[in-house]
Amino acid sequence: MSSRLADRLTLARHRQFAGREAERALFQAALAAADLPFCILYIFGPGGVGKTSLLGEFAYLCNEANVPSLRLDARDIEPAPESFLMALQTTLGLISPESPLQHMAGWSQRHVILIDTYEKLALLDPWLREVFLPQLPENVLVVMASQYPPTSAWSADSGWQSLVRVLPLRNFSPAESRAYLTKRDIPPEQHQAILNFTYGHPLALSLVADVFAQRGGALGTFKPEVAPDVIKVLLGQLVQKVPGPAHRAALEACALVHLTTEALLAAMLAMPDTHELFEWLRGLSCIESGPTGLFPHDLARETLLADLRWRNPDWYAQLHHRARTYYANRLQQANSLEQQAILVEYLYLHRDNPVVRPFFIQLQAQWSEQAGLMTDIARDPDWPVLREMVRQHEGAESAQLAAHWFAHQPQNVFVLRDAQQQPAGLLMLLALNRASPEDLQLDPAAQAAWQYLQCHAPLRPGERATLFRFWMASATYQTLSTGLSHIFIAMVQHYLTTPSLAFTFLPCREPDFWLPIFGYADLARLPEADFEVGGQRYGVYGHDWRAVPPIAWLDLLAQREIATTPQVPTPPVRPSLVVLSQPEFEEAVRHLLRDFRTTHSDTLRYNPLLWSRLVAEQVSASADETKRVTVLQAAVREAAKKLHASPRQRKFYDALHHTYFQPAPTQERAAELLDLPFSTYRRHLKTGIDQLTRLLWQREIGGL
Repeated sequence: MSSRLADRLTLARHRQFAGREAERALFQAALAAADLPFCILYIFGPGGVGKTSLLGEFAYLCNEANVPSLRLDARDIEPAPESFLMALQTTLGLISPESPLQHMAGWSQRHVILIDTYEKLALLDPWLREVFLPQLPENVLVVMASQYPPTSAWSADSGWQSLVRVLPLRNFSPAESRAYLTKRDIPPEQHQAILNFTYGHPLALSLVADVFAQRGGALGTFKPEVAPDVIKVLLGQLVQKVPGPAHRAALEACALVHLTTEALLAAMLAMPDTHELFEWLRGLSCIESGPTGLFPHDLARETLLADLRWRNPDWYAQLHHRARTYYANRLQQANSLEQQAILVEYLYLHRDNPVVRPFFIQLQAQWSEQAGLMTDIARDPDWPVLREMVRQHEGAESAQLAAHWFAHQPQNVFVLRDAQQQPAGLLMLLALNRASPEDLQLDPAAQAAWQYLQCHAPLRPGERATLFRFWMASATYQTLSTGLSHIFIAMVQHYLTTPSLAFTFLPCREPDFWLPIFGYADLARLPEADFEVGGQRYGVYGHDWRAVPPIAWLDLLAQREIATTPQVPTPPVRPSLVVLSQPEFEEAVRHLLRDFRTTHSDTLRYNPLLWSRLVAEQVSASADETKRVTVLQAAVREAAKKLHASPRQRKFYDALHHTYFQPAPTQERAAELLDLPFSTYRRHLKTGIDQLTRLLWQREIGGL
């Protein structure tokens, strides 16, 4: 019976399958060829694009061609050779200790191995490429489906170059989308409107079709103008079909956290036994299962949470609190490696904050099993690589300082390793309290941090202070990347697990860029601790863990995340004066002009000029951002008046006026109002910005 039911399931899925004609043709041609044209078919594409469905269709085509196939899902396999071979052994129906490789060596006819969610095996990729795959018979075709393209190691190997076929998977074409909608019995008159909304995304098409199937004619005509809310409505219809309130709550809890386990679900719902609810979640079409828990598809997650925050913010806050409490309890009981995984889950709760989200939108791979990266201690072969990494990004003088600290505090150097175990990043946790006065004098960064402590936050006996002296990803330095997210997680782990930690300093080369996110994280800008090395100026942020301890810090972040109407948090208390270099000042003026008329702009309220001499000399240290914005705008208008008063410079003022102070709808319209060719208008605007900046800079440094 089970075999016949499996056949019926396979046939039903095939009948619903649409599109991918080119992919199907390529695969069928390979099956029929006397000699395989390629041994590896590597398919990649974003989540929801239909990779799993395509593998299912490939399995059907194998069955039709009488070619044996077997299918592995990497979500159920730990990225280790033993786990992979065990999964293969189970799928083949072998009895231990029979070797899968020995068994497959006896295959005389063509076979196909289908591996889904291959990105989960990133750490195993070198072993598969160099050890496992070369042992397979030459008539075995291996199909891999991943969210990410193959690593460069495949193309760098001259042997594999001719044996691997890479197949990127994209959204459906319009014709394929229409074919799918037709198979789902969606009226043809609805097709174009649906295509305009979904752009051929297979999962979105599926969700639209599900709602049509549930609501039939009651849905009426699909209206593109409501497209931004359609997916929310679709999922709302699906949620209404749940058996009861407990099931709805389980679905909402699953959407909030990164990965859901039975234990976490029980804690979030305050129920002793959630096994039945967990199994119900596992069976939903919008929920996927991984080796460490359940997770909804991204599209389902985002819309469920948007609906929950709007509909029941109190319940959202309660679920958030219960998840935080669960993670906090586990952090206290976990070892070092487990803490890293728990912190990933903990920090995931903050992804929707309006300050955090823009900075970490590029880091979604971080929430997908670490993207093959791991944090490790530094070892002897690493030191030359790490010194060169510092030299490349910060110069020879910084590299010499790095070599000094590496030699004196090697135990505080951590390396971010890639799948090949090579250094992909660096984090140096310099223990200031353990450095000698002579060592501190050698390094401007350590000296400035120590002086700040002496003047503003002296250490008491037994207390520790950490300077994150060097932190960078090898390829991207201190710009947003998956590697950088690992480094931030290691920093947070240090905050939460270091006994007697009193103060931390975080220097960065672009301090203004990090102001919103570090402000959200309650890190104060400390200009007194800024320093210069090799001609490069570094800005410093810091946090006094005696004033706001780790638990209180986590609660503060939580309150900022669960606000009913998410607000950009007020930056932590800063010194009354921020000292900007001339390039930093000029950049801040450009940002100020861009948002000049938007008094509640997040960018304007975080502009460092609010704490410059332009403002600091006219307001009290406790003045809020609204007051500072008003004073800063007045200073700009006063400087602009000087341009207006000069007959030779009035044309530059006019360009500023129609662009920023009383802006026209577009720059083209501003040029028309000034009766100028657009190129002349642009030249006047640039000169006006330069002249205005020059006047403000003179005032900043003490001139008129």
